[in-house]
Amino acid sequence: MSLLIKNGRIITAADDYVADIFIEGESITAIGKNLPITATREIDASGKLIFPGGIDPHVHLAMPFMGTFSSDTHETGTRAALFGGTTTVIDFVLQTQGHSLKEALDDWNSRARGTAVGDYSFHMAVTDFNENTKAEIKTMIEEEGITSFKTFMAYKGALMIDDRQMVALMQEVKKHGGMVTVHATNGDMIDYLVAQNKASGNLSPRYHYISQPEVTEAEASGRFADISNYTGCPGYIVHLTCEGALNAVRNATRRNQHVFVETCIQYLLLDRSYYERGFESAKWVMSPPLREPKDQDTLWAGINQGLVNVVATDHCPFMWEQKLMGKDDFSKIPNGHPAIENRMELLYSEGVHEKKITLNKFVEVACTNPAKIFGMFPRKGTIGIGSDADLVIFDPNEEHVLSVSSHHMNVDYSAYEGWPVTGKVKMVLLRGQVAIENGECLLQKGAGQFIRRNKVKGII
Repeated sequence: MSLLIKNGRIITAADDYVADIFIEGESITAIGKNLPITATREIDASGKLIFPGGIDPHVHLAMPFMGTFSSDTHETGTRAALFGGTTTVIDFVLQTQGHSLKEALDDWNSRARGTAVGDYSFHMAVTDFNENTKAEIKTMIEEEGITSFKTFMAYKGALMIDDRQMVALMQEVKKHGGMVTVHATNGDMIDYLVAQNKASGNLSPRYHYISQPEVTEAEASGRFADISNYTGCPGYIVHLTCEGALNAVRNATRRNQHVFVETCIQYLLLDRSYYERGFESAKWVMSPPLREPKDQDTLWAGINQGLVNVVATDHCPFMWEQKLMGKDDFSKIPNGHPAIENRMELLYSEGVHEKKITLNKFVEVACTNPAKIFGMFPRKGTIGIGSDADLVIFDPNEEHVLSVSSHHMNVDYSAYEGWPVTGKVKMVLLRGQVAIENGECLLQKGAGQFIRRNKVKGII
């Protein structure tokens, strides 16, 4: 099977030009003006943008949490991602305390292998670092192709590790060429504030926000940067939300340190006012919570300053019935919201169309930087000779409205219901196969591949 895509405006993190793309099998084999090539199928992309397939490095599919599971499986979640122009996701394997990393990986493989529609990889979340876990780090990196290790500085009593474990993990991960990523909020302080609010009878969803003030994230981000700097281990802060936390990263640059930073689409677009909607606010209960408008300004500026490297989703959807578990106690609301399908179109509409970021910056933070940081570049994240033919053909002018009635995520509400968007994904290719066309997914369950990742360079 060969494909010739003609006359598209090709956008990478560095380039912007009109040309043809020739694809043979799974890879791009030629790019040029008016290519004199005959292909099995020819696609005219005149007037359209062509991006690399998006990479969302922060998703939680079929994740166990608070006695239930997130509602998107590896099948439904990766299919929805493809509809939105994301061709590769990185999911989180969660170690259970008292059990091995291998046991956790086997569990996640049993759900993902043979079911994912789009390509996927894994981060390994370490919740119990001990001598046995330490011995598994090398195997994960060198044999399994899992090179990033997630830590939680929050969720006390469940996922949180202490600084002693953090230092030891970083030393071992650095030795074998990996990276440590972090949920950076102060778990002890949050645990205290949650208990204090509950004791005072403050049980509505808005107290989820009040129990996680900006200082809890700013303090933990600075502490993580300090430990990363001391150990020399590459560090990456997931879902950074606020000015105080980004200032901690900015301060780290003064000692010539580079901490990788990810934010999520919701923190760029939504703010704390969503917590003033009664129990409906449970739809937006996530950790960290939505912040203030001033934090949105900071994050957009951080993208343009090169301090914020990635825009992800932290996609972790729960059905409304599951959210109702916390109707009488905000601390029992499953944390997370759906966005895997909306990220690329929202980032284009609110970023590029509204002139907050350039087209090249859009591709950089949605596609290229995740590939570079997590060891998939240049196979993924760019449009180049020999790269996987993961491509998005995009109409920059088509207007549409986001809604639960039209999305493909397995969740019964939209976090962006009624949101007007300019720019629409029209066609998606995954490794040379047409995945999305005319509003239909043409790939079957199991078409997605696990992507083994290379060791971390620590620079982009």
